[in-house]
Amino acid sequence: MNRHWVKTKDGSPSLYVPELQQNYHSLHGALQESRHVFIEAGLKLFADQKEVRILEVGFGTGLNALLSHFEKQKPSQSIYYHSMEKYPLQEEEWQALEWPELFSEKPEYQEFYLDLHKAAWEQEVCLRPDFTLLKNCTDLRTYSAKAAQYDLIYFDAFSPEAQPELWSESVFAEMHKALKAGGRLVTYCVKGSVRRAMKAAELEVEKIPGPPGKREMARALKEV
Repeated sequence: MNRHWVKTKDGSPSLYVPELQQNYHSLHGALQESRHVFIEAGLKLFADQKEVRILEVGFGTGLNALLSHFEKQKPSQSIYYHSMEKYPLQEEEWQALEWPELFSEKPEYQEFYLDLHKAAWEQEVCLRPDFTLLKNCTDLRTYSAKAAQYDLIYFDAFSPEAQPELWSESVFAEMHKALKAGGRLVTYCVKGSVRRAMKAAELEVEKIPGPPGKREMARALKEV
């Protein structure tokens, strides 16, 4: 996949894919978007749990995983992080990524970022005592979920305009199956067809305020 780095409005970088005419993050701010959609609207709902099990659709630059480790509410909380990505970054791509506002004064962020990308694919890796990573290079359409494995899903696929097949009822049915009762799915996308697909998969969907540049986002619940 052809792609190149671009700078977003908050100074943080993202990738642009010409063939899909898609950015990996909002151009209004990659860092702001990830924090708002996945940490504030997702991970922080589980602040009282000793362990949170996360399933991510779209590992991308590793930003969501990085923020999940460093910006959880309680330092003692452990995270099991399972990410699926069909087009992993090549080493020359992730080595070229610069996060000046994160890395310049926080060398531990840089170290963890590199560890995320160096970690082997297709096997569980204990990156830190409180963070276990599993990366799968796979097509989401072939994913067969084990029942009730995850507390939280970060659904961070390319937009429905670029990849409508990833936002289908059948995919969300697997997401529903993967979630524990009371689990949540968060995504930047609030398109009507996406919400209808989620509802058809028996997820309860709400529209909540979105990140900078986007009025709303979607959050879904698997009922108890």
